[in-house]
Amino acid sequence: MYSPSLALIGMPGLPEMAIFAVIVLVLFGKRLPGAMKSLGQSVGALKQGLNESQALDDEPAPPAVESTTKTPTAA
Repeated sequence: MYSPSLALIGMPGLPEMAIFAVIVLVLFGKRLPGAMKSLGQSVGALKQGLNESQALDDEPAPPAVESTTKTPTAA
C-alpha cells in the first residue's frame, strides 16, 4: 500500500540542511569569499555579454555595398 510519508524519506528537512551548511562552512570557510567573488565576476561578465549581444541585435544592419568594379569578360 502506498504511503505519502514514505515518499518523503529522502527529502532533507531544515535541521539536515542546517547541519550540512555548518559542515560546508567549517570545511570551506576560508575559500568561500574568493569563490563568491569569482562567481560574482562571472555573473557580471555574463550580464555584460548579454547586454552587448542585445545591443548588436538592436542595431540596424549596414546597407549592402555593391561592387563598382567590373570584371573583365573573355572576348
